[in-house]
Amino acid sequence: MSEEKEVNALEESLDAYKTKVSQVNKATLTWDKELIFIGRTNRGYEVEYDAEQQWGCSPTETLLLSVAACMGIDMVSFLKKMKCEIKSYKMDIMGERNPTPPQYYTSMEMIISVTGMGLTEKKLERAISLSHEKYCSVYHTLRKDMKMKVDYTFENM
Repeated sequence: MSEEKEVNALEESLDAYKTKVSQVNKATLTWDKELIFIGRTNRGYEVEYDAEQQWGCSPTETLLLSVAACMGIDMVSFLKKMKCEIKSYKMDIMGERNPTPPQYYTSMEMIISVTGMGLTEKKLERAISLSHEKYCSVYHTLRKDMKMKVDYTFENM
């Protein structure tokens, strides 16, 4: 099958997964004490936010994890559709922030390690590309001038 046909087949298979995404998300943030807040999703999941980072995480830490999780979900889904059997997936992510307010992320660097069967450089690069260029909603919510670097290693078992 040509690469273009493979990409088209992969994208068509993603329609069912991506169309399940809610068009509206709701959450509640409640002040607890000092500068500690509890975030609760509409489905009941909670995250503790703490400006001093003693009792919870910072909002920017969860944003970094959200980018990683969104891309990870995309990549594992894509690789499985490409007939890869994933044994492990790990991403280390680092974000560099503007030194003065607003302290937005100016760059992010990801290092992805995947082990499994059927993995190839071409498949990993395609999975990264599809997530980064089209499907990762969190990444596409960030500033357009943010620099992104993605490296990867893989091992076939």
